[in-house]
Amino acid sequence: MTYLAHDLDDPSIWRRVRMLRQGGAQVRVAGFRRGQGALPEPATVLGRTSNGRMIQRVRAIAEAWPRIARLVPPQDGGPEVILARNLEMLALGGRLARARGARLVYELLDIHGMMLGQGMPARILRRVEAGLMARTSLVVLSSPAFQTRYLRHFKQPDVPVLLVENKPFARPVPSSPQAVPAPGGAEQGGPLIVGWFGMLRCRWSLQVLDQVTRAQPGRFRVILRGRPALDVMEDFHAVVDANPDLSFMGAYDWPDDLPKIYAQLDVAWLIDRYQAGQNSDWLLPNRLYEGCLNGAVPVVLDRTEVARRVVAWGCGVTVAAPDAAAVAAALSAIDPAGLAARRAAVAALPRATLEMDEAECRHLTAAICGAGDAASVASPAAA
Repeated sequence: MTYLAHDLDDPSIWRRVRMLRQGGAQVRVAGFRRGQGALPEPATVLGRTSNGRMIQRVRAIAEAWPRIARLVPPQDGGPEVILARNLEMLALGGRLARARGARLVYELLDIHGMMLGQGMPARILRRVEAGLMARTSLVVLSSPAFQTRYLRHFKQPDVPVLLVENKPFARPVPSSPQAVPAPGGAEQGGPLIVGWFGMLRCRWSLQVLDQVTRAQPGRFRVILRGRPALDVMEDFHAVVDANPDLSFMGAYDWPDDLPKIYAQLDVAWLIDRYQAGQNSDWLLPNRLYEGCLNGAVPVVLDRTEVARRVVAWGCGVTVAAPDAAAVAAALSAIDPAGLAARRAAVAALPRATLEMDEAECRHLTAAICGAGDAASVASPAAA
């Protein structure tokens, strides 16, 4: 299998590679880079792209397009399968699949804002996507809303889809993570400790958390970990440095650091307004599953896909509206007894709900390779 990745520096790429290999596939990886330093393992680098610079990314694809068959030579033995992550890689995957007579699978885990709406650029991009999807055997989605709110809504081609949530791969975690108290956390009579982890790209979240903590000094403490998108939040470090209740603790090693960093929290911030009303409302982010696996109570925004999931699980804190007053009200309403009850509800969630085991990896790999159970792969018209 050839995995075409939009960003080789994104840890989620390598999580997927591990799942596919656990499912029995031989996987090689090719794609673009946006970061620096060594990659987790060898990969074919097709060029460099940048966050948010769509024109530059289109140029990079155009440069790689006529050379892709040479840059990614045929694999030895057996029919070839190409898994293309996001639209830009689907364009290259379509070219490579035609050259090889290979099976092409589209991994649609993020929908760019330029794809949405009725403007001319959006319609052109969806038309390009539709043409490429017509040659695709399967679409892998991470949230059911991508099917209902995007594929079906915009009448994209009727291609079989497979829902594979952003669950981490099964690994040992503390048997009772909720029993590890956050130092000085709300259950110990201290401030409520909020953790915002992962790709930090939501300016609204930064501004609201800054505003809420400033309005009640010492009542809440926010720990930020991961990769801040400085192209979106140029003043990220200045905002954090100026607020004693905001602490940026830098990047972390995935997955080894997860139990340790989540044990510091009372609640995990899952609100994202980067593409409000669109992709941000439809996502089921990886941090939902990682946080719950490690005992953190999720904080979500009402009327989003992640809120619907958390309400169904009965374990989170729901913010009623996307404004600072609603955030402050929701966080202020969390008392020690309520927090303990929510932690217990998180701990009671079945492990299979939160992590992908070996059987699911085999199912995913078989479906991508065309050997899966047809009953588990639904068409957009029938789902």
